[in-house]
Amino acid sequence: DDHDWKLLDPERRRAAVAHLMRVLEVSERFACRVAGQHRSTQRRPAAAQMTADPDAALRDWLRAWSRSHPRQGFRRAYHDARGEGWTVNHKKIQRLWREEGLRVPQRRRRKRLGTSTATTVTANAPNRVWAVDFQFDATDDGRPVKIVSIVDEHTRECLGGLVERSITADRLIDELDRIAVDRGYPGALRCDNGPEFACAAMADWAGERVGLAFVPPGQPWRNGYIESFNGRLRDECLNINSFWSLTHARVVISDWKDEYNHHRRHSALGYSTPAGYAATCIHR
Repeated sequence: DDHDWKLLDPERRRAAVAHLMRVLEVSERFACRVAGQHRSTQRRPAAAQMTADPDAALRDWLRAWSRSHPRQGFRRAYHDARGEGWTVNHKKIQRLWREEGLRVPQRRRRKRLGTSTATTVTANAPNRVWAVDFQFDATDDGRPVKIVSIVDEHTRECLGGLVERSITADRLIDELDRIAVDRGYPGALRCDNGPEFACAAMADWAGERVGLAFVPPGQPWRNGYIESFNGRLRDECLNINSFWSLTHARVVISDWKDEYNHHRRHSALGYSTPAGYAATCIHR
């Protein structure tokens, strides 16, 4: 047979080196050269002779250390391990730490809850209750677009809103003041406990003129009118349009809101448009 056979398996090369040293009484260096085996590989114990995990004891120590030090990471664990006599470097501690899925739990910020100043909120006439909420999208470059919509719960009109990269409480207050110039302030503002609403600036603005009705956390159905509006905006506008710039997003969303107010018939309003119903509404 004229084929050149190679000992590709390190275990076979290890056996070949041992055979050459025993039968021909050659040195390990020479036998490794003939068999094509690296000397460090030859001297490493065979896999069959090693325990299942040589780092099992250190892994157990790391898990126990992590349980007793939940707010400390692998760097502190490395120094403690050295202090207790483990011969190990920081890179190995870091590798085992990751393999064991150990990590320092992130501190969760306690969500601020707003204090409602309007206890009984009923939208039985226009301008009694405005509902406000945020939703998000993005432009083609991946940058965020933050959208706030303001809806009259009785007429279902979208009174206004903002389309910005970010919206602070002060910016939202400016928009509410702009709408109130023509319509007056509502009896109550219904919103969730987002940081733009549950803050000192919003409380100071509301004062005695506007009641704040905060929706309990985890109960978005308590703000059903704005949630329904946001769902339509998402389904009929945001999901079918791609925005190449913030200006483009403002134009498209503004056009959709105008269509919603003046042309989209609402079943709850007897299939009138929100603007048409508001113009003829006799509830005051």
